Amino acid sequence: MEKNPLISVVVPVYGIDRYIGICIESILNQTYRNLEVILVDDGAKDRSPEICDLYQSKDPRIRVVHKENGGLVSARKAGLAASTGSIISCVDGDDWIGPTFIEKMYHSMESAGADMVCAGQTRVLFDQSVQLINAIPAGVYEGERLEKLWSEMISYGTYYRPGITTYVWNKLFRREILYDAQMAVDDRISIGEDAAVTYPALLKCKRVVVTEHTDYHYRQREDSMLKQTAGFSNELGKLKVLYEFLMGWKDQKPGKRADRMVSEPLAKDRFTALRLEEQITDFVLSICIMRSGGRLPEDDYSTYDKAYFGKKVVILSAGTFGQQLVNRFRETGHCQVVGWVDDDYWEYRRCCMNVDPIEEVRVLDFDYVLIASVDTDFSGRMIRRLAEYGVNRRRILTVSVPATDSSRQALVRRFLYGGASHA
Repeated sequence: MEKNPLISVVVPVYGIDRYIGICIESILNQTYRNLEVILVDDGAKDRSPEICDLYQSKDPRIRVVHKENGGLVSARKAGLAASTGSIISCVDGDDWIGPTFIEKMYHSMESAGADMVCAGQTRVLFDQSVQLINAIPAGVYEGERLEKLWSEMISYGTYYRPGITTYVWNKLFRREILYDAQMAVDDRISIGEDAAVTYPALLKCKRVVVTEHTDYHYRQREDSMLKQTAGFSNELGKLKVLYEFLMGWKDQKPGKRADRMVSEPLAKDRFTALRLEEQITDFVLSICIMRSGGRLPEDDYSTYDKAYFGKKVVILSAGTFGQQLVNRFRETGHCQVVGWVDDDYWEYRRCCMNVDPIEEVRVLDFDYVLIASVDTDFSGRMIRRLAEYGVNRRRILTVSVPATDSSRQALVRRFLYGGASHA
């Protein structure tokens, strides 16, 4: 591998003039110096374009692409098309990276001769930060180990956790790996944009490194904490585009390429063992559950035991899932929400959401606690916490999904197509 090759850093920019300067400075201050920075102004209406142009005049490594607004997918495509580096990094314009992020990622790639490096992240929420890593353990993956990673990259272990996080921005790619995957993505995808790139890219690799680096700082902005309150039906079209794209992709086996670094085709039986259809089903079903509050609009289906119907409930977790549950109950009066709790309650209060600390369950009068998460590991931790506060296990409800792959596929079709079969 070439010593200190040019690495292109692609940064989509839209409506983030409060943050883009911090992002750019963090890239320019990298210990790895042989960089080009492609700032893609996706038709922003604030001062982001001016800030990008200003930085371009200050550092010859920066190039700015101005384009009409087309969304994240089209912005990343434009950035890739303008880039010239043999290795690509992506950074979202409201995030930032630690000074050694790219150097560490490149060292991992170079030492292993890898096509792709998958790191962790540091989630920054106001004044707090949490370090998060992939569920699949750190290491170098090739051969049979890589095939095992492929079989768990989208859905790992018990329902539901991804093996490798969907994000494009905490990874490093050889150019051809990312280019082929990104350029194939449907521009209409606006939910799950990263997953539509990351997992096809992984399937093109011959060798992958998973690291526990957490030098990528993901800023969870106040406006991103407040989820859309519109009904799930308004998101159905977007989810259908994602689902149909991924289901079309799964039939495209890893192809033979001239580059020695890219995998040879897999035999049919080995390719089937990757469980791509089942993994995609788990992924899309998790989004359907979170964005609908686990309820189908046309009937009384719920991903929880129906014992809570008409009862007094406490919602645990104020993320997307929790917010949708609260919204649905407010709209329908289906049951009475007597409490809403989360460990990050004070951050949500800063967003004007009526959330209390979890220990409030000790004084609330309720029939059931609904844990608003599809992650069984998280739910297990919360069950133990609630037990410490004296909550009987029979009064705690968690998400339940069908046990078989075919039943989960049928449930996804019910969410997306109202029960109609999907060819």
